[in-house]
Amino acid sequence: MTTDALRATLRPLKKSRPFDLAGLSFTALSGFAAFLIVAMVAVILGDVVIHGAGTVTWEFLSAAPKEGMTKGGIFPAIYGTVLLVVLMTVALVPFGVGAAVYLHEYARPDAWFTRAVRFAVANLAGVPSIVYGLFGLGFFIHFIGGSVDRALGLDVVFGQPALMWAALTLALLNLPVVIVTTEEALRTVPREMREASLGLGATRWQMVRHVLLPQAMPGILTGAILSVSRGAGEVAPILFTGAAYYLPFLPHSPTDQFMELGYHVFVLATQSPDIDATKPLLYGTVLVLLLITFLLNITAILLRARLRAQLAGRS
Repeated sequence: MTTDALRATLRPLKKSRPFDLAGLSFTALSGFAAFLIVAMVAVILGDVVIHGAGTVTWEFLSAAPKEGMTKGGIFPAIYGTVLLVVLMTVALVPFGVGAAVYLHEYARPDAWFTRAVRFAVANLAGVPSIVYGLFGLGFFIHFIGGSVDRALGLDVVFGQPALMWAALTLALLNLPVVIVTTEEALRTVPREMREASLGLGATRWQMVRHVLLPQAMPGILTGAILSVSRGAGEVAPILFTGAAYYLPFLPHSPTDQFMELGYHVFVLATQSPDIDATKPLLYGTVLVLLLITFLLNITAILLRARLRAQLAGRS
């Protein structure tokens, strides 16, 4: 028997693949779901851009609202939103990253305290945002702020709605997101890098600072990006903790109240005496809020991409 004949004999018969109706149906449904999500986002963004692009001018961005919110601009709300997001990030990221590092590197998985912390993080992620606002009012403003005023013999300075209390409330709201994403980023760092660092004589803290955190930084920034997006658009937590209907001045200290774009949208949509007159301002404010959120996200994404490129170059 020749070689070709032997190969033909041993070659398995190619079976025809049966028609997979279930797989094809699932593929079609999942593709339709993805298309529907993209279409909904495109419709919303398109509607906002069409109705709000003509309102966004330099005067609209640089002036203050006037005449019962029917004219003027939104600069105080832009200023307050940026300050709020910056203070929230400063308060949120160190505590969230520190808690994640402790849970992943230092805590015993079977310890009761570790289980309690993870239980608290899981429950915090499911609490409605309005509850955070009420908690911020009761704990940060009345308890902490009021106690500081009484201890220092001050009038009502800290025990009132203010920028810092709103930022801390939003930081508490986004804390589970940062903890979970940071833990997932820490898990992606190979164990060999930890063992090599410790084997060379580094302490646990030196290993965390010089090896673990730099390698996990892109994932940590992912959690920060999600937090910035959510913090810039949340309204319920700041209703009671610092946002104001209208202020004739900009906040100069963390104890001042502030205007915020999300709350400004809520006011224009529900409290305006002339809905038709405020409708262009409403769409313009929504468009500016989206642009600021996208700008903050793009900045964080570019920073994350740069860190990933640096890590790839080192390896």
